Amino acid sequence: MYKWFALKRILRGLFMFVLLMFIFSWLFNQVTEKTQRDQIDERIKQESMRLKNVRPEQMLEWRLNREDQLIKLYRLDRPMMERVLYRALRGVTFDFGDSTVIKSGKGEREVRAIIFEALPRTMVLFTTAAVIQMLIGISLGLKKAQKPGGKLDKATSFTTMLVFGMPSWWLAMMLILLFVYVLKLFPSGGLNSVPTPEGFMFFLDRLKHMALPLLTLVLLGFWGMSFTIRNIVLTILQEDYIMSARARGIPERKVLFGHTLRTAAPPLVTMVLLGLLGSIGGAIIFEGIFSWPGLGNLYWIAVQQNDIPVLMGDLAITTALWQGGLIVLDLTYGFLDPRIKVGGKA
Repeated sequence: MYKWFALKRILRGLFMFVLLMFIFSWLFNQVTEKTQRDQIDERIKQESMRLKNVRPEQMLEWRLNREDQLIKLYRLDRPMMERVLYRALRGVTFDFGDSTVIKSGKGEREVRAIIFEALPRTMVLFTTAAVIQMLIGISLGLKKAQKPGGKLDKATSFTTMLVFGMPSWWLAMMLILLFVYVLKLFPSGGLNSVPTPEGFMFFLDRLKHMALPLLTLVLLGFWGMSFTIRNIVLTILQEDYIMSARARGIPERKVLFGHTLRTAAPPLVTMVLLGLLGSIGGAIIFEGIFSWPGLGNLYWIAVQQNDIPVLMGDLAITTALWQGGLIVLDLTYGFLDPRIKVGGKA
């Protein structure tokens, strides 16, 4: 039955998330513990500077006792596997603690505050771009499928082959050169101007900064989607029931949007959801070029600063969103395609 399939799919997604968090914890274990020991040394050094009139032997004894206390606090005295499991459990429960270097815009050191400050910025840019790509891609793909081999189909297919292999960073640099330094229409990067305007001008300023990276993403994304949709729809248009619908005099628009799109819904939903999921994590190089302070840029800064708590938090959030999206995709696919006997026997 479908409910048992849904339950098993959710449990499998949770298991995969826990397993991935354990792998991340194990991979970063050595670097994490080295960072923690450096923090312990720095903390003891700062605390010892506040001690006055203490003999050298007393200072040595105090340092050893304090070091032992902090090592137990960070669980560095426990077996390695226990330490890895403990950090993995904290990642699963989204308890990342404080960052070692990075701060949020408000000066907070809590990792969750830092990540949830960057996440909306990535989503507003990449998700908006993904939605526009889908709207243009679906419309263009349907038009191409109506007249295969026509002028529109040939011209757009050639352009797709040209654009599809184009690196995003190269196109981004070319558009910056054109729109920033030649035409001087948009800023080269960033989230807002300095000083940041207020009220309605803040909204317009954000759109102005967002326009160029959004244009780059849309130009790169919709061509491949339209080509894929064209091939899917073209195959469906050759089915017997489509021919029969046309022979009965059903209008072409109804055949296309009623019969054809209904059959093409499962692969289309797959493309749409995977596109939205891919937009959540951002892009390290792309956000770096436009100085967009999203999750991709945060990940790169965390790598450079060796800020493992932020790095683990970034990975945990994006992994959780991906796993949740894949679960929703599988459950939706079962509803849309009646040919799938979910949980049934052969």
